[in-house]
Amino acid sequence: MPDFTRSTLAIADDVADRRDASDGRSRFGAYLARNAGLLHDDGDPLSAREFAFSVWQIATSPVMSPGYVRHRPDLHALALVSHGEDMDQVAVRIDVPLRHHHLAARTDHRLADWQRDVWATADGFTALDQPRPTGRPALLATATVLLPVPARVLVAPTATTPGHEMTAQAKNAVAALVIWTNAHAHLVNDLTGAGA
Repeated sequence: MPDFTRSTLAIADDVADRRDASDGRSRFGAYLARNAGLLHDDGDPLSAREFAFSVWQIATSPVMSPGYVRHRPDLHALALVSHGEDMDQVAVRIDVPLRHHHLAARTDHRLADWQRDVWATADGFTALDQPRPTGRPALLATATVLLPVPARVLVAPTATTPGHEMTAQAKNAVAALVIWTNAHAHLVNDLTGAGA
């Protein structure tokens, strides 16, 4: 399992990808082959934005479970989103659960909060889960951070069929998005106090 730090929100796990590969080369590559229909537009290469969406979808859970891309346990989701029908603006969406002590205004102490899942901890980051039903109301706050992805970060594919070249291009596209996301880890850490 790769190590998470305050500056790491996501990791592309190449070690596990090679180790767990059914084809002996890349587990992610095998998943790309299974989802080949998402990787071209009637035989033509996808745009860089379309390619980013397709390979990110394949690289993450639930398509790959565990995913080639893994996110820090204290985050609920890390996904790509867009605005408009033409996907002209791509952003990384990070859903960050916030416990009551992270909020500026104190909540009623009788409200249940996110519960720590001690079994889902990695490198000091612990997943937060819904509280067990106890008959009392709960306030579960989540912040969503949207990171616009500039076009220069996106990788335009040349391959249209799965294979070594497609896998390399997909890994490059995913790596660029992971690097971009991690460069903004401070925004998440500021919300949760993890940057202290």
